[in-house]
Amino acid sequence: MYFEQYKQSVQSKRCMSVIVEFPSVETADPESGMLAFGGDLEVASLELAYRSGIFPWPSSENEPILWFAPPRRAILEFDSLHIPKRLVRALKKDLFTFKVNNNFQQVITACANNQNRKNQSGTWITSSMISAYINFHNAGFAHCFETYNAGGKLVGGMYGVLIGKYFAGESMFYLENNASKFTLLNAASHLKNLGLTWMDIQMLTPLLTSFGAVEVPRPIFMKKLHKALNAL
Repeated sequence: MYFEQYKQSVQSKRCMSVIVEFPSVETADPESGMLAFGGDLEVASLELAYRSGIFPWPSSENEPILWFAPPRRAILEFDSLHIPKRLVRALKKDLFTFKVNNNFQQVITACANNQNRKNQSGTWITSSMISAYINFHNAGFAHCFETYNAGGKLVGGMYGVLIGKYFAGESMFYLENNASKFTLLNAASHLKNLGLTWMDIQMLTPLLTSFGAVEVPRPIFMKKLHKALNAL
């Protein structure tokens, strides 16, 4: 059920422009996982979405927001993390420095401007998404991981959403070879130190598959999500 239709039945529950209820994830399109469209990107709406196993994926700046709950979800279990030997040798050269939440705006902007996405002519990280996730970051939910080269330049990074013991990776970028891989490995280590055991990566890619990421059916993902959100 699309949000523009659905919102009519819950309009009395809404406060200002904030979404207070989404359709059940079980009503998402069985193939694409699209659940709803419309609504807003307020902090409370985004928090509700991630707590519900849903994420926004706009098609363009001027179109309604699309919300997804895919039938299969890509995850990376930290205990199953695989590091290729060639990468281990490369990272031993100590070319990079890792930081956390040092410059969120620069990281998400770099992700939006990423030219390394194959088969993509544009980006879903619109200016509205950038503004919304900066607000989400300021509210303590969105986090970034950064990789700097020896000269102090930001050359790789990733941002995502952290709620309880649940982390959803949203996007990565790199300007130098192995910078995004260095970011991912250090982010996983950082999250593991916080007590997390896995991360939601939403969509499977060849890079993440090489690190041990797999897809799981939505019911299994939802069980893992609820456990992570309720973990102390």
